[in-house]
Amino acid sequence: MTVTAAVDPFVASLVSAWGSWGPTMTRNARRVAFVSDRFGVPEVFVQDVVVSVSAADLPEPVRIVLSDDPVISVSWSADSAWLAVAVATDGGVRQQVWVVRPDGTDAQRIAGSRDQHAELGPWSRSGHRVVVTLPSTEPEQPARAYLVDPESGERDDLAVGDLIHILDVSVEERLVVLRDGGRGREFVVVVDRLTDDDFPLLTEPWAGSAETALIRPSPESESSPLIAYLSTEAGLPRRSLVAMPLGPHGWRGTSRVLAARDDAELEFLDADDAGRLLLLVWNVAGRSSLELLDTASGERSEIAGLPGAVVTHPVISRDGRSVLLTVEGPTRPRELWRLDTGTRAWSPVTSTPPLPEGLVEPTLETFAARDGLAVTGWLYRGGGAGGAAAGPAAAAAAGGAAGPALVHLHGGPESQERPTFSPQHQALVAAGITVFAPNIRGSSGFGKEFVHADDLEKRWAAHADVVDSAGFLAAAGFADPARIGVTGRSYGGYATLAALAFSPGVFACGIDICGMSDLQTFYRDTEPWIASAATTKYGHPVDDAELLAELSPLGSADAIEVPLLVVHGELDTNVPIGEAHQIVDALTALGRPVSYLELAGEGHEYRRLDSRTALVAELVAFARAVLTAERAAS
Repeated sequence: MTVTAAVDPFVASLVSAWGSWGPTMTRNARRVAFVSDRFGVPEVFVQDVVVSVSAADLPEPVRIVLSDDPVISVSWSADSAWLAVAVATDGGVRQQVWVVRPDGTDAQRIAGSRDQHAELGPWSRSGHRVVVTLPSTEPEQPARAYLVDPESGERDDLAVGDLIHILDVSVEERLVVLRDGGRGREFVVVVDRLTDDDFPLLTEPWAGSAETALIRPSPESESSPLIAYLSTEAGLPRRSLVAMPLGPHGWRGTSRVLAARDDAELEFLDADDAGRLLLLVWNVAGRSSLELLDTASGERSEIAGLPGAVVTHPVISRDGRSVLLTVEGPTRPRELWRLDTGTRAWSPVTSTPPLPEGLVEPTLETFAARDGLAVTGWLYRGGGAGGAAAGPAAAAAAGGAAGPALVHLHGGPESQERPTFSPQHQALVAAGITVFAPNIRGSSGFGKEFVHADDLEKRWAAHADVVDSAGFLAAAGFADPARIGVTGRSYGGYATLAALAFSPGVFACGIDICGMSDLQTFYRDTEPWIASAATTKYGHPVDDAELLAELSPLGSADAIEVPLLVVHGELDTNVPIGEAHQIVDALTALGRPVSYLELAGEGHEYRRLDSRTALVAELVAFARAVLTAERAAS
């Protein structure tokens, strides 16, 4: 059954609050290109960078139109002559790579189609050749990466590997840094295109995973001509900054840790062209902290006045004089800001739309799981039994008797719930429903042991964390134990179904958004490159078939007796739509209360305004109908 709820004006105003993100600069750092959904769908915009003006006086960005498909990311070539743009084909999972002049002319698709996913990589560090990677379309088939010239269309072979992602290319295009390996087991190698040799970038005792790496000239104090800088947890308890000296013919020096924190993980890393200044963004229990590191002296300086709780997409200019980044918080959508690295002054780059009053700032809560492991989560206090009629002001003043609540589970699981702008959370709070968004084991941002604490058979402990989250809400007086629901998207949708199927009687309802209902059919139907990467996290579809069957909620669908809402995108090939259909069909055949919302023209991410509005409106209406005091008493 397909369901549609009326859209409350408050919900509409939240969901339509557009943002701007993903900045990329020209060589002289005077112009910026970025992605924004100000007209309902993510598109590319270009504007001048104007310093020291108020948000009201910022220049109007110029819209670059490529196609009707949502834009995912944009990057500027080293010579500033081209933009490369990643586009979601038909809004789905597979991507295309386009190139276009900064004035919007000469737009052309250079890779990707409905049948072939293409990944946009970095530009060469001089000129205008861009990296494109084509993942495998068949099991056991390798991925191939190329350097593509937008003007001539010529492709040069760059690298071949199972699950490769190109991270950086040296200035003369001789050395290529690439990442390979399954989820949580990534490793980094350097390929010498001149000698056709490759060697691991990390040596003992640094064996382990790394996701970000770049090559820059060494400081004058170093004996090697180049240094590779990596953000890695290899051999370390938390992701840190490691330096590896490099030289000709595969020579490597001794790796060393340049920056590490006991309370944080290094989440983002960038450097100026000369390698004199490094930009470090740390993840401190979900909030961001920004540092600059002088490579000659080793001095680190923390930057004060960060204009938002969470930083993403940070880039440092080629001359090191400025930083552009995306910031957001619970009560503000994504926006771009500029940091002058000399004066340490902040300037807005983009503006944000007006927001409704009464939005809630969450608190970071900690509880002990049943095995004693500390688990954190962000708590958004609801307005008790008043519901939407009481409005956001009542929600903000919540405090009294325990009322309804939803446990929200993020995707991944190697992701993290953070204090970002969430129209869904704010709309639920305004409807009188408390939201608790825990980072159950398997989440990133808390160190190597925590992110691997749910691998394979340890997934049962992660399922227990979901149940313990509900127990925490009840024990702390934040929620009525009879009126706690559970929701989540992607892996969080799977965890929602697992909570209902494997722990019946705990939750009063569930909302599964694009989750897997059967891990075996997920492996069978998902994209080949997604399946190959997932085996290190979930298990192998053949070798671990018995475990996957035990962990699949579909096999225990008869235990799901509470109301369930299932939401899925029509074009999802990451978690294919069959995962939704089979759980809905099974519960319908059992006569259980299940509703289904299918979002037309959407893939795994919901990028169009009408889809996001329908989702939040339906979710809030469903949760209120099941969890409010009136329903509970009837």
